[in-house]
Amino acid sequence: MHIKEETIARLKQFDTGDKFSSLSVLPKASVLIPLFVKNGELCTLMTLRSQELKRSAGEVCFPGGKRDPSDRDDVDTALREAEEEIGLPPDDVQVVCRLVPIVSKSGLLVTPVVGFIDESFCPHPNQAEVSAVFTVPLDFFTSDKDHYATQWAAGMKGKQHSFYFVDPDSGSQYHIWGLTAMIAILVAALALRKKPEFDVAFDPEDPLLVFQQMLNRRISKL
Repeated sequence: MHIKEETIARLKQFDTGDKFSSLSVLPKASVLIPLFVKNGELCTLMTLRSQELKRSAGEVCFPGGKRDPSDRDDVDTALREAEEEIGLPPDDVQVVCRLVPIVSKSGLLVTPVVGFIDESFCPHPNQAEVSAVFTVPLDFFTSDKDHYATQWAAGMKGKQHSFYFVDPDSGSQYHIWGLTAMIAILVAALALRKKPEFDVAFDPEDPLLVFQQMLNRRISKL
């Protein structure tokens, strides 16, 4: 079986579907993790947010944003934002799964939406929102080589993961950290069926359980 088909079959096992769609206690957002196969390995696209933005300026993230009233669901939000930010047509994304939502530091309920795109896709970044788009091999997020971990600030439990990635095409170095790094680690562990070389808060054999427990604890405090 081809690597793409194998990965899709694997990821579908963790699809939450509409399980969390009824949650309305927190404002919602979605991100798209666009996967593709390049030179025989799984990769993903990431973006660098514009320095002109009021929030999270200059940070690395996946395409995504807050739910719009016109969005039908979390998938719709992720696809709309990806089209607005990097010019990715929704019809060119093969949506594979939705993972357990994660509460961001700003209180957003962020749903990771994983999908496959064609390797030949050429991003057209919206300069008002995105200053760069780059490719990262998914295996990068399971290696300890360029990984660092620190304690979360503001009383949050666990460790904050971060990576320093040098894009071989441009030579630019990107700092990938926080929620974006955690989502990347999670998707890499699931898609590659590989345990990260560093300590993580979740069990690679059942990684979504911890995230669901964290979500339940956060909601119970509201």
